[in-house]
Amino acid sequence: PEPGDLIEIDRPGYQHWALYVGDGYVINVTPVGKACAAWQAKVKKQLLKEVVGNHKWRVNNKYDRSRTPRRVEEIIRRAERWIDREVPYDVLTSNCEHFVTELRYGEGVSDQVS
Repeated sequence: PEPGDLIEIDRPGYQHWALYVGDGYVINVTPVGKACAAWQAKVKKQLLKEVVGNHKWRVNNKYDRSRTPRRVEEIIRRAERWIDREVPYDVLTSNCEHFVTELRYGEGVSDQVS
């Protein structure tokens, strides 16, 4: 992957999303507490291989066809501002895909819940 790429990870029952920032690292949101009951998530910078584990993953900048991505430097700068902060989490309106698409495109989008 290249810095600024969206990473889609196959998890049982859903897709997890992260933003690749380079040197093997991604930034992603992880629910605080039990995943289904969480209303808060923490933004973490982690190694891609740790986030992926044994799951399949792919680069998927799927909204590039309909939206213009920000410059890579801006995507990374905005992403790094969020590290170690808690953010609201809601599977329908504010999930991991919304978070990374907001960083890449300036608009949070998730067709998992559309």
